Amino acid sequence: MACLEDTKAEDVVTIELAGKSSMADCMVIASGRSQRHVGSVADYLVEALKKAGCKAPRVEGMTHADWVLIDAGDIVIHVFRPEVRDFYNLERLWSSDMPEDQLAN
Repeated sequence: MACLEDTKAEDVVTIELAGKSSMADCMVIASGRSQRHVGSVADYLVEALKKAGCKAPRVEGMTHADWVLIDAGDIVIHVFRPEVRDFYNLERLWSSDMPEDQLAN
């Protein structure tokens, strides 16, 4: 996603969910360097989604900005602080068929 590049999000991983879950078609996981960066990335994404026609993306976690989840319908986006991302390790949970070298450490 260009929005993630624009905001300097790090370690962006896209996971296709087709056949794994009916909640969305795709999951995007990215990291921010700090709580402030995570919040800024999430704010920027929400505004970009609204401009692109997503009327009301649901957002959770902005209060603490350790892990912000943005549900845009067909796409679910997670923006983490690196330590929180490592702890929850969603890549391993959702991408058991993804090659090891494409997974975040």
